[in-house]
Amino acid sequence: MSVEPLAEPDVIARLRAAGCVFAEDEAELILATADGPAQVASMVERRASGLPLEHVLGWAEFHGLKVSVDPGVFVPRRRTEFLVSRALAAADPSRPAVVVDLCCGSGALGAALAAALPGAELHAADIEPAAVRCARRNVAAFGGHVYEGDLFDPLPTALRGRIDILTANVPYVPSGEVGLLPPEAREHEPLVALDGGSDGLDVMRRVALAAPRWLAPGGTLLVETSERQVPDALAAMAAGGLTARLFTSPELYAHVVTGVRTGVSEGSALPPGR
Repeated sequence: MSVEPLAEPDVIARLRAAGCVFAEDEAELILATADGPAQVASMVERRASGLPLEHVLGWAEFHGLKVSVDPGVFVPRRRTEFLVSRALAAADPSRPAVVVDLCCGSGALGAALAAALPGAELHAADIEPAAVRCARRNVAAFGGHVYEGDLFDPLPTALRGRIDILTANVPYVPSGEVGLLPPEAREHEPLVALDGGSDGLDVMRRVALAAPRWLAPGGTLLVETSERQVPDALAAMAAGGLTARLFTSPELYAHVVTGVRTGVSEGSALPPGR
């Protein structure tokens, strides 16, 4: 049975009626991505039902890359491109970097870093099986390795003391505020990628405490946080024995806290469970 093609004005009208603020832009992307009228109709219906645009398209643009994003996988945010820029600024251009991306989701951060750092050795990990499958596709072109498990647990022990750039896009929404998130996030992205505990920093603290064992001397841990969490995030870095610093992007409303391993301490043990 043939499906009557939807003209662009019709697509825009349906998306706008569903509450899509950027209906024109979304219509253009759907029409460019869909393979025929039937798929256009299906994609419009799914988007109108509240599915994130990136899940409808099957990809997201991130730091100049087209990153695959499967249903049920955390969608990379544009503001997180600022974390990538700070990671690149922390890299030593004189030698290939060892890069690890924890809570990697789709693997967008690791892929972006590997694309910009020639010869980088890339490793990533996530606790969500769907994210691991998705990330493996996204980092394959860069020779990256993706492991399934909780934070540092699944990483090869040979990485201890060798990591130059450690990105951890940890969940940082306080548990009591998850219900206030847009439906696109709270209904279609995994809770473990959103809920950061009572004050939003539970996972970040665990990463900061364990990071000194894994970072190379001079290696940098980078995490994204909210403006109000900055003081506690800086304190968490210091508690892990790292030299903490804050970077902000007013344009993207992004806040990145970094911690540099400047000493030789082995750091604290990683607490169990997530």
